[in-house]
Amino acid sequence: MSLVVIAYNMARELPRTLRSLSPAYQRDIGAEDYEVIVVDNGSAEPLDASQLTALCPNATIHTMTNAPPSPVSAINHGLALARGDLVGVLIDGARMASPRLVATALEASRLHPRPVIGTLAFHLGPDVQMRSVAKGYNQQVEDALLDSIDWIADGYQLFLISVLAGSSAHGWFTIPSETNALFLGRDHWRDLGGYDPAFAAPGGGLVNLDTWARACADPAACVTLLLGEATFHQVHGGIATNSAESKWSVFHDEYVRVRGVAYARPTGLPFLFGRLHPAVMPSLQVSLQHHLQLDAQGKKA
Repeated sequence: MSLVVIAYNMARELPRTLRSLSPAYQRDIGAEDYEVIVVDNGSAEPLDASQLTALCPNATIHTMTNAPPSPVSAINHGLALARGDLVGVLIDGARMASPRLVATALEASRLHPRPVIGTLAFHLGPDVQMRSVAKGYNQQVEDALLDSIDWIADGYQLFLISVLAGSSAHGWFTIPSETNALFLGRDHWRDLGGYDPAFAAPGGGLVNLDTWARACADPAACVTLLLGEATFHQVHGGIATNSAESKWSVFHDEYVRVRGVAYARPTGLPFLFGRLHPAVMPSLQVSLQHHLQLDAQGKKA
């Protein structure tokens, strides 16, 4: 399998992300089973390739020249380089992975001839970062938070210092509005046309939501969430996750221009595949409470 990871001005965050994707950290899978393709989308300072490949020996580092503000070209370049039968895209190189994300995605891909595989997203810190940053959460606070746990030895501890992202706020039992680790078969990526270059907004706007929604809408596919595996967003001044002002209206206007309709999140029940580490249980409880509330509201309606 192949993992395509997109980076932009992430000298602090990307090394942690690649360590979390490395064979030394990922469980039940060997370096020979997957490749990691890092595509830098025009960072102000070049990536330190030797540092990154020391952390993740099965990674290769590529740089886009004259890169536009949107990461779409970088993603599609990474897809073209990918050699795996199963290809995952991590649009945001600031998102660390849980320890069996790679192995569980590979296992899940064998359950159906046309899998659409995603994960929930979490934000490091006490609250979603759009709110926590306004209350003083920053990179220094986050560094201390990560130093307070031994995440390198047991990455599941990341669940203990994070909260569900807004896109995954409904929890484990519904399809999220987006995933930051999207896995499709090689042929499916070709049929989908990769990420749509019409999304030119900085950061890609809603292109990640659009790609996930288009994949989930495939009637021949099986939408699968990796139960107990996730990505964890590091604060880095991202245009959407760490902005003091919401960019939704600007991004949604672009989406309407591209698709001709308002955005609608995917619906339906996902197939759940994975296992539950004890550290996942608090988020599971939140998910159950939300599910019961929705069920009660539905019965009242």
